[in-house]
Amino acid sequence: MPRLLRPVFRTVTYTRWLHLLCAAVLAFMCAAVFPGYSRPTLGDWLLVYLVPVPLLLVAGAVPAVRRAEGLQARLLLFPGGHAREAGGGEECGVSVAPAGSWRDRARTAAWLVLRLVLGLSLALVCGQLLALVLELAGGAAGRRTDTISVLPAPPPGWWCAPLVPVVLCVLLAVVTGAGLLVARAALLLLGPSAAERLAALEERTEQLLERNRIARELHDSIGHALTVAVVQAGAARAAGDAAFTDRALDAIEETGRAALEDLERVLRVLREPELPAGRRPTLQEADRLLDSARASGAQVDVAVSGPLETVPGPVSREGYRILQEALTNVLRHSGTVPVRVELTVAAGRLRMEVRNPLPSGRPAHAAGTGSGLRGVRERAALLGGRARTGPLGDEWQVHVDLPVGRPSEPKKAPRGTL
Repeated sequence: MPRLLRPVFRTVTYTRWLHLLCAAVLAFMCAAVFPGYSRPTLGDWLLVYLVPVPLLLVAGAVPAVRRAEGLQARLLLFPGGHAREAGGGEECGVSVAPAGSWRDRARTAAWLVLRLVLGLSLALVCGQLLALVLELAGGAAGRRTDTISVLPAPPPGWWCAPLVPVVLCVLLAVVTGAGLLVARAALLLLGPSAAERLAALEERTEQLLERNRIARELHDSIGHALTVAVVQAGAARAAGDAAFTDRALDAIEETGRAALEDLERVLRVLREPELPAGRRPTLQEADRLLDSARASGAQVDVAVSGPLETVPGPVSREGYRILQEALTNVLRHSGTVPVRVELTVAAGRLRMEVRNPLPSGRPAHAAGTGSGLRGVRERAALLGGRARTGPLGDEWQVHVDLPVGRPSEPKKAPRGTL
């Protein structure tokens, strides 16, 4: 029984009822002009349905009408949490964009006609049921009322009283059923077109790319800073030398300050995506990465071939992050070991290679299991290049090959892209 009465206490039951009754207003206005309300016959009521149809077909051809109908449907047919139900847990499945094609205009016109038919039918049925309730209430009181309903009513008497809640339950069932029907029709006729779905999918993809890019930025920058700080602090404690401790603290301070700048830039993008993301370091500033690794105890040997300043900005910025991740992995997994870094710019390509001996007694890293190495390959793929990471003999190798012939961004940047 409580389940049967649930529609009585749901707001959506009455908002959908109102939505349908509003559609009947146009039909009654047209009927007041033609054919009129003076002793209407069955044919007259048929005209009440048909006369507004040409007006609705013309209105459906106006692109803005689809937006207006979509907004009404969202407000009255899917209020509150019902919008998430209609949209599969995310957004309501009713479009609020203007009609962009004749197919959308035809769907809008069909929706207007269907809404008119359902609304007018519901208004007439509800009017008759409410009239029957009044007749039954009068009959239960022992008074015969004038016949105001076409539905048959029993003669006056106490037996009319039990019939009142029955008619009200029928009225509730009719209203609820009509509301469910118009909601389903709205999802079908006012739902997004194929072009709108494609645009929404592209926007969602760009949002995911943006989130993935931010995650890589935080992983590379903050991970490098924390790794350097841990290695430096451990080395300073083991050395027990005041001068070495001072150098370690200087390195920790410098690395931490750079990480804070990166973190502030990322947070600025998240808080105010319309603002520029700020400047990102490039390979021409790789000295601070190398100095940070050397200060942590690693023996870094660098070989640069070709003009780094000719590398396009997007490639140079992503290359800096790749080098940062490679050095961070050396310090994190291998410790203070000799590192060979080679940067080569030639024949329209940027080749980066970082090698370090695998520490004895430790298993080699499984290629592709770490998020950092996965980020290296993702960055390379976005730039149209390729990356190879894994053991090579008794060494661990990170080899990246990136094109530098086209100074263009790797992807269309969403708002606030880093």
